[in-house]
Amino acid sequence: MSKKIAGPEIERLVQLLARLPGLGPRSARKAALGLLKKRQELLVPLSDALRTAVEKIVECPNCGNLDTVSPCTICQDQRRDSSLIVVVEEVGDLWALERAGVVNARYHVLGGHLSPLDGIGPEQLNIVSLVTRAAASEVTEVLLALNATVEGQSTAHYVMDQLAGSNVAVSRLAQGVPIGGELDYLDEGTLAAAIKSRRRV
Repeated sequence: MSKKIAGPEIERLVQLLARLPGLGPRSARKAALGLLKKRQELLVPLSDALRTAVEKIVECPNCGNLDTVSPCTICQDQRRDSSLIVVVEEVGDLWALERAGVVNARYHVLGGHLSPLDGIGPEQLNIVSLVTRAAASEVTEVLLALNATVEGQSTAHYVMDQLAGSNVAVSRLAQGVPIGGELDYLDEGTLAAAIKSRRRV
């Protein structure tokens, strides 16, 4: 039986940090110690930033992006190509494509991928709203920029079936995205090659 080595406040901080993606218990303890050692430089500004995020950041009703304005900055940008909708699984994937600067289109965030074992079906994803957006007269192409995982590919096939009745061309990312790869971890050159070499399906 392990002994308690810190008060409940510190234990709670460690437990919450451990729930973040990519952080296990050991990494969470290191992060907590780092924050506590640099309380004024890190912990106080971080708590302020988190409070502001809770109060001001909202999900865009159009595309699912996160921003402090609604609709989001991207949806409000009139310079964007409204004929192309780029579909991604998560907001992190949208950010990765924006960092690469290789596409100047509208986006649509599905909010994940199909995963029956985890109880994630079509109803849990933003697919119906995508079909509605794709039916708009100005939209001529939907680019499925989904992760090259088994779940990402099965989600892409499902979305293609749903868009079959729409009068839009459906394309997918081509070369550059490795099997099993996730967009948020790819470099800008790889993303650029994938966007430029997209193909019709």
